Amino acid sequence: MATSLPLTKYHQVYLVLREQLAEGRFAHGLPSELDLTRQFDVGRVTVRRALELLAQEGLIVRQAGRGTRPTSRNELQARQALQAETENPATRLTGLLGNIVRVSRDTTVKVLDWRVILASDSLAATLQVPPGSKIRKATRSRSTQAGPVSHITTYCPEALVLKIGRRELTRKPILQLLEESGIELGRAWQTLSARQADAQVAKELEVAVGSALLSVKRLVFDASDRPVLSLHGLYRPDRYEYQMALSQVGGIDAQIVAKELRA
Repeated sequence: MATSLPLTKYHQVYLVLREQLAEGRFAHGLPSELDLTRQFDVGRVTVRRALELLAQEGLIVRQAGRGTRPTSRNELQARQALQAETENPATRLTGLLGNIVRVSRDTTVKVLDWRVILASDSLAATLQVPPGSKIRKATRSRSTQAGPVSHITTYCPEALVLKIGRRELTRKPILQLLEESGIELGRAWQTLSARQADAQVAKELEVAVGSALLSVKRLVFDASDRPVLSLHGLYRPDRYEYQMALSQVGGIDAQIVAKELRA
């Protein structure tokens, strides 16, 4: 295994705060910069850089003289609506869904976490449910014969996955399980970016801490345009590709490729 590369201090603080925000820990506002410097044993510049990253992602609102608070549900919905109007990111799952399922079948799955959490404001806004609703969180890693490929975290309203358990998750892709439970899938909103591997993900994917990973965020809707699944996947770029063919008339044919690399 490669030698671990240390994450910058501000990125470490950012990762911890981002996870805590997702869990809804700061309903009444984030601690002050001074309190955060004491909590993480870092300088004020480090804390400010971490908070700037969170603000850039739209996860927090910083107000002079009033402190820092999580972005409200209404603000998140407005932000998503604006992005939908300006970026037009909706992608039909026809074709791509089948490809995702096919690639998933060629991998083995380890279920790392399968539990009920209460929806934070940001997660509630994403899944369009009331804050505090029961959400089923699943964390899984996938591997091919070449080794680990991905570390995936998904969130579904609890009512949609009552008949799905850990055993089913090891056997079939969650999209397929949702379809088999009677949900007619519609479109998906997906973004691709890059992320550095933190210590936990690095261990599961067998890469150095700080390694660049492909980050995929996908929000899947049913045929009634109701969000049914929020996914965040981190993938090893040496074992995973996302390919798109673009035509002159605007058609997009996308497919997922899991690389089989052997020593």
